[in-house]
Amino acid sequence: MLKEEQFDHRVSIALKSVVTQLLNSQQEKDSPVTQGCQASCNLSEGNIKDIIQPALLDSFVREEFQNLNINLDYEYAIFKKSTTEISMGKCVLYKKEILKSEHTTSLSCLWRSDPYLLAVYFPNEKTYFIKQIGLWLFLSALFLLIVIYGFTSTIFSLLRQKKLTQMKNDFVNNMTHEFKTPISTISLSSEMLMKPAVYDSSEKTLKYANIIYDENTRLKNQVEQILQIAALDKGEFRIKKEPLDVHQIIDNCIDNINILIKQKQGKITSSLTAEQHIIDGDETHFTNIISNLFDNAIKYSSPSPEIFIKTFNKENRLCIIIEDNGIGISREHQKDVFKQFYRVPTGNIHDVKGFGLGLYYVKTMVEAHNGTISLKSEYKKGTSFEISLPIKK
Repeated sequence: MLKEEQFDHRVSIALKSVVTQLLNSQQEKDSPVTQGCQASCNLSEGNIKDIIQPALLDSFVREEFQNLNINLDYEYAIFKKSTTEISMGKCVLYKKEILKSEHTTSLSCLWRSDPYLLAVYFPNEKTYFIKQIGLWLFLSALFLLIVIYGFTSTIFSLLRQKKLTQMKNDFVNNMTHEFKTPISTISLSSEMLMKPAVYDSSEKTLKYANIIYDENTRLKNQVEQILQIAALDKGEFRIKKEPLDVHQIIDNCIDNINILIKQKQGKITSSLTAEQHIIDGDETHFTNIISNLFDNAIKYSSPSPEIFIKTFNKENRLCIIIEDNGIGISREHQKDVFKQFYRVPTGNIHDVKGFGLGLYYVKTMVEAHNGTISLKSEYKKGTSFEISLPIKK
């Protein structure tokens, strides 16, 4: 670590400067040392304190550390290299650490016969380095997190974009398929009307005219559905709330689909037990909510649809549950069925008509009525939708 190497280098310079100052101070005295380094180096008896004054040593250490901007708490000592016996110094709590310190310098020029070492220990050295590099570590970690977040966001964005593109492509394909059939039927019926054998017969003319009318109505409804969803996206729809009898609307919807269910040899059962079934809502949109859920139940329940609808009250709310015995929705697709244009993948098989807009419309309208909708489904065992709405006070 560069910071640590720089610190070690400064400490080493400081300790060597202390030794140099000690040597210079001894040479200035009127003693054998003044005759040169050799005199003190050859001393073999006595105490090193005869050469080094503790107070002077302390002042030199403090001065050199200040000069080199070493502002950490420290303890130091002079000890024999051979016996690790401490002779002098400023050490109270960290004697063992000083003896093992990496910050040492030799005093052999002052006492060669039995070399001494000057060592210093910094109790807060590691903390000092952590603080020194703390900001850089934080910035590096922050930069790394930003890079990871950016990379992850890009990947998820690409995946979402790919999924959205696929959904739009499926929508275009489904729309083309849905429009193609009535357009072909209208075209064929128009050709038939131009044949003399047909327009001379009022019965045949009426037959083909009815076909054209029915297919034209079908096309109109499909276009209206797409325009309605476009209005939802722009937030241009309006909810005209008024007191609605939910049970009455459900009964009307059941009457409308009963013929279709009987044609498929199915049945619909109702259990409308909610005591409070008046809500504030838009009659047209709420009727469409129930009708769309019924249509889904019929489309995805073959060959004989069995539909069960019930209502009940729970915590001042009206709950509506619509169950069917259809093909169900696998767990991996359940989270997406309320999304715009989404249809459960069936490959190139278009046996079930639709644009993938029905459940998106249902969810949007339920939420516009301050309600919630959820589903429970098991693949090949049917689906259950539950709507919860506030009761009119």
